[in-house]
Amino acid sequence: MVVRQAIRWGLRHGMIRRAVERRVKAGDPTARLMVDEAVIADPFGHYDELRGRGRLVDNGIVLNTAHHDVATAILRSPDCGVVGGPSGRAPAALRALVAAGGRGPLGPVTPPSMLSVDAPDHTRYRKLVTRAFSAKAVAALRTRTEEIATGLLDGMHGPRADLIDDYAALLPATVIAEMLGAPVEMRRQFLEWGAGGALSLDAGLRWSEFRRSESDLNALADWMRGHFAHLRRHPGDNILSALVHAHAEEGKLSDDELTSIAMLLLAAGFETTVNLIGNGAALLTSHPDQLARLQADPSLWPRAVDEVLRLDSPVQRTGRIALRDTTVAGEPLRAGQVVVIMLGGANHDPAVFTDPAAFDVTRPNAGDHIAFSSGVHYCLGAGLAKMEGEVGLRALFDRFPGLTPAGPPHRRPTRVLRGFDAMPVRLTPATVDA
Repeated sequence: MVVRQAIRWGLRHGMIRRAVERRVKAGDPTARLMVDEAVIADPFGHYDELRGRGRLVDNGIVLNTAHHDVATAILRSPDCGVVGGPSGRAPAALRALVAAGGRGPLGPVTPPSMLSVDAPDHTRYRKLVTRAFSAKAVAALRTRTEEIATGLLDGMHGPRADLIDDYAALLPATVIAEMLGAPVEMRRQFLEWGAGGALSLDAGLRWSEFRRSESDLNALADWMRGHFAHLRRHPGDNILSALVHAHAEEGKLSDDELTSIAMLLLAAGFETTVNLIGNGAALLTSHPDQLARLQADPSLWPRAVDEVLRLDSPVQRTGRIALRDTTVAGEPLRAGQVVVIMLGGANHDPAVFTDPAAFDVTRPNAGDHIAFSSGVHYCLGAGLAKMEGEVGLRALFDRFPGLTPAGPPHRRPTRVLRGFDAMPVRLTPATVDA
């Protein structure tokens, strides 16, 4: 077991990390974005440098882009698929690596994850759960989300708190657990497993990170399979029960498909929103003029959430592979070429966003960001995340309008996902008029 795990790590991460470190020495900005902790903490200048080098930049391993129009066109192109798609679409070298390392745990970057398959499987999976995340369904959840936010804020007695641990993480974890029919009392365990699973989105992991990621993904999968058995005995009106029922229907879902979809819905249901609320709180406490605008005109909150998503995107990058020789946004792609799309860089493209480094809650085109990707893989839970971000941030600053940092926040170690895992704050409640 450990030997095969070591082989998987070496082939999928160790070799990549060595190759990237060589590229760093050669001055490649895309490589520094993968391994240089200072650059990862503040990547935006390197996105600008990458954008200045061209619309598609070849670093000798993959192509890269930080241009909004190129990124959007590739994400929407039928000639490009997800990198983890069917093995016949993957480069021969990648297929060999996967075979040699053996099968690891079910995770977000390997089939049958919805993130890692294209049509027809992606279409089939998505149809099973789309209704639960429709605009109508999300609107119906707003009142319950407000109740959860109020309850969490009631428990923050101060004068200090960790905004991530006490609020930003628990709000979306509670909402998605209730939606799915998972036990809310396990939400902190889900968050712990999710943090380990989130590491698997990054390439070039260290051995310790890789082992933690596989351990947490296996633990979540084992729990989920046990929960399916419970739901078969005690079905409910929730998404997981519906998926278990679909699995029981011949040909609808295999065992791995059922488990993978359920794991992704649970983890993705809080990962993006934790980052959104934390990033938003950091921006608003450091830009009191923008917070004052929101307090004077609360109708700006939805636009403010889009501006947070644009300026400090919770997901910083994604990848696509050319399925055939093609031209996208005027750029030629050969079949098998992989493009790393810097979502965080595209959202700072000055060709689309005036003064892109500025935080402006009144920005007219803030919603033109691609923080949730684009095309057929546009984030299923985007509407839910935006609603939770709006409710969560507004409730927080309504309750504690003088919220201030009580120490330096700590960025989470992931590169694909960008957010905080600790944020000490000082709570200043709103005054009540006599």
